[in-house]
Amino acid sequence: MRIGELAARAGTTTRTLRYYETRGLLPARRDGNGHRTYDEADLRLLEQIRTLQDFGFGLEETRPFVECLRAGHPEGDSCPASLAVYRRKLDELDALVGQLSAVRETVAGQLARAEQARAALAAEALVPGGPEPVCELGGLAR
Repeated sequence: MRIGELAARAGTTTRTLRYYETRGLLPARRDGNGHRTYDEADLRLLEQIRTLQDFGFGLEETRPFVECLRAGHPEGDSCPASLAVYRRKLDELDALVGQLSAVRETVAGQLARAEQARAALAAEALVPGGPEPVCELGGLAR
């Protein structure tokens, strides 16, 4: 198949395919007229690359999976190098989850503090001589 058909079947652009070719991820075979030609194995490579990228893998991180498929394995993640990439990605994700958890704890603490302060102000407003109620936008309540 030609580059346009492969791009359409893979749900990408010919420009992307040419980029993958320059990065060594997609083979550059030519027919007698100089046109790029591809087969079903190339489509499988593209599906592997796109699936991994959809999961947040960088283009270079897909290389071991592509090489595994090119070596004749039925799945791109059946080679040791692919498994190593999975492990690194999981470590990276675990670190991000930890960072997000810490941020969440900080925001939850700020919310709890703000709610307590608001409740204290509301209680003081009910006491004669307490502060005037203030609207959420910073003006006086009317």
